[in-house]
Amino acid sequence: MSVTVFPVRLLLVSSLMFLAWPFAFIASVGRSDYIMEPQSWWRRFVDLCLRALMRALWFCVGFHWIKVKGERAKPSEVPILTMAPHSSYFDAIPVTMNMCSIVTKLESRSIPVWGTLISYIRPVFVFRSDQASRRKTVEEIKRRANSGGEWPQIMIFPEGTCTNRSGLILYKAGAFIPGLPVQPVVLRYPNKLDTITWTWQGPGAFKLLWLTLCQLHNPLEIEYLPIYTPSKEERENPALFASNVRKVMAKALELPLIDLSFDDREISLSHGPLSIHDDSSLLQFHQLVCRLGLRAGRTDSLLQDQVQRARDLQGERVNLQEVSTFLNLSITHTLTEVHSLFDQRGDGLIDIRLFVIALSTVHRPSQAMEMLELAFKMFESEVNGYVLEEDLAAILEIMLGVRELDLSGLFSALSGPETAKITYAELNRFIEQHPHFVQDYLDFENHPRRSSQTESCNGLDRGKED
Repeated sequence: MSVTVFPVRLLLVSSLMFLAWPFAFIASVGRSDYIMEPQSWWRRFVDLCLRALMRALWFCVGFHWIKVKGERAKPSEVPILTMAPHSSYFDAIPVTMNMCSIVTKLESRSIPVWGTLISYIRPVFVFRSDQASRRKTVEEIKRRANSGGEWPQIMIFPEGTCTNRSGLILYKAGAFIPGLPVQPVVLRYPNKLDTITWTWQGPGAFKLLWLTLCQLHNPLEIEYLPIYTPSKEERENPALFASNVRKVMAKALELPLIDLSFDDREISLSHGPLSIHDDSSLLQFHQLVCRLGLRAGRTDSLLQDQVQRARDLQGERVNLQEVSTFLNLSITHTLTEVHSLFDQRGDGLIDIRLFVIALSTVHRPSQAMEMLELAFKMFESEVNGYVLEEDLAAILEIMLGVRELDLSGLFSALSGPETAKITYAELNRFIEQHPHFVQDYLDFENHPRRSSQTESCNGLDRGKED
C-alpha cells in the first residue's frame, strides 16, 4: 500500500488542501474577529466550495462514507456542541462538515495552510499555559453562546486533549459555564486496526497519516445525542453540569469514566532526576486540590507567600480550622479529605509544610529542582541552612510519591563529617553528578512506575497504617 495507494492519496489530499487554501484566505480577509457580519452571497458560495473540497479531501483519506446518527440542533437552539472522545486530528471531520467554530490552541494558527483553514471557521484560540488567556477564552465562549444564534455553533472537546478512547477523562468546565443547553456528540472509529489514535505516547502525526492513508477504508460514526438542558443547580455549578453530560456520553459510548484530566499529564509524564516514581498519591491529591480551586491561577508570588508562612510556623502542626485559614477556604468535605492525607499520626494535626510541598509538586512537576529548593527553605536551619536527614526523607517521599524512604545510601555516598544533615547546594551538586541518584542511592518500598489507579497515598500518609 505504501507504494501504490499511499502516494496517490497523498497527492490528492495535498492538492485538495492547497486548492481549499485560497478560498479560506480570501473569505477571511477584512473579517472582524469580534463581530459577526451578515454573510454576503460570495461568502456563502465560498463556504459551499470549502465544504465540498473538505469532504472530497476526507474521501481521499479513506473516509468514503460517514455514518451520522441523530440530528444536529440549530445554532439558535443549541449554541454549543460537546464532542467526545477526542483522540485524533481526524476529529476535525465533523467540524469541516458543518463549518462550526472550535476552541483550539493558539499554535494551530501558525500551521502552514491548515492554519488558514482553521482561522476561516472563526475559532476561539487559547494559550494553554497562560491563565489570563484561559479566562478570556471562557468569556468569548459565553459571549458567542449568548448571541442568539448569530455566531456559528461552537464544537468543543471538553476533555481538552487527545486520549486513546478507552474511557472519558474529566471534562473542562468552559463549555458549561454559560449554563445554556448543549448537544452531546459522540465519535466512533470502529476500525479493526487503529491508525487513528494520536496520544502523548504512541505513533506521531505523520506516521498515523501514513498508516491511515494505507487503509482501504476508514469508518467513522458521528452520533448527535438529544439536547441536554441543565437544571438550575447545574447552571449554578458548571462542574456538576460537565460531570452529568460526561455520564450521558459515556453511557452512549459504553465507556467507563476515568477521573484524570489534561493537567494530570504533567504528573504522569514527569521526567528528570527527581521524576515522580509512583504518581497514584499525587494524582489523587491533584484531583482534590482542583476541586478546591487551588490549581487555577497559581502564581510564583502566591507560592512564595505560602512557603514563607509555612516556614514561619517552624514545624508547628496545625488542625483543620487552621488549614482552612491558611488557605483562605471554608471547611468542606474535600478540604477535610485533603487534611486527612497529611494526618500522619491520626490526631487531627498536620505539618503544613508537607502540604505546600505536595501542592508545589503537582503545580510544577517539570520543575522539581526548583520545588526542592523551596522545600529546603521551609525546613532548613536559619543558622547554617542544613536540613536534617529525617526532614529530607519526608520531602522526597512527597515529591517522589513513595513511602518509608531510606536515605542511608545517599548519606554514605556523601561521606562528609555531617552525615545526618545536608544543604540544598550540597544535594544539588550531588544530583548533578549523579542524575540517577534516586535509583542508585535511595531505598524505598517497591512501587510500580506509574500506577494511577491505586488508592494508597504513599508519602502523603507516611506513618499511617493501611
